Amino acid sequence: MNSSLATPARPQQGQAASALRTPMDISIRGLTKYFVGQPLYDNFDLDIPAAKIVSVFGPNGCGKSTLINMMAGLIPYDAGTILFGGRGLGEIKIGYVFQNYREALFPWLRTVDNIAYPLKLEGRSKADVAHRIEALVASFDVKFDLHRYPYELSGGQQQTASIMRALAPEPDVLFLDEPFSALDFEMTLFIREKLQEVFMATGTTMMLVSHDLEEAVYLADLILLLTKRPTRIAEILPFDEARPRTIATLSEAAFIHTKARSMEIFQREVRR
Repeated sequence: MNSSLATPARPQQGQAASALRTPMDISIRGLTKYFVGQPLYDNFDLDIPAAKIVSVFGPNGCGKSTLINMMAGLIPYDAGTILFGGRGLGEIKIGYVFQNYREALFPWLRTVDNIAYPLKLEGRSKADVAHRIEALVASFDVKFDLHRYPYELSGGQQQTASIMRALAPEPDVLFLDEPFSALDFEMTLFIREKLQEVFMATGTTMMLVSHDLEEAVYLADLILLLTKRPTRIAEILPFDEARPRTIATLSEAAFIHTKARSMEIFQREVRR
């Protein structure tokens, strides 16, 4: 899968430094993963172009979350290679947004300290940490008190904090595992908008696992449709509509066509 990519615009003073980084492509070769002796992925190849949002969609049990978990180094795989811009996982920065934000945030830390946690792991100075937190608060237009503990916040506020934490170290690649599944519609629209803003400002390569086809198509540049296990690529569909996308995008012909085609492929694979 090839793509001609424009380099993200140079940021203005105060914007995230990640916008200056070279966009990160991903190459998977021969990925193999067995569960209880049965293949989930068997000699699986995939190329993800740099500076794209890729939505992963497929039948239940096909290993959508497992795929990004292997890519992020959260679970091991049996064979194969995964390279990010030609480099290994240990040579890049990744961000990860978990589906279950209530368990993802440390309950013994204040929300602001949760967000700052990856920055402190990097050994950044207090001034640098404070500056980065300030930038994230402005970017996400945070109105709630970050000095409260996560369990004192609403679900939407907790997920906002989870995304801010994932973005805090300015990752080369951002993985999102069904980040909207427990959010109401209003908060889902807000988080969609903020993710688009981050993407447009930084060109960060993102992989989004979703069980909602509308959401998957709306955010994506590419929709990665998977088969039943042993999992293969059913098809990769482009969605090239300009950003930022809005509610009006949902009624445009290109969106309706791409969603319908994605549904056709999904139903074909479910029936196999």
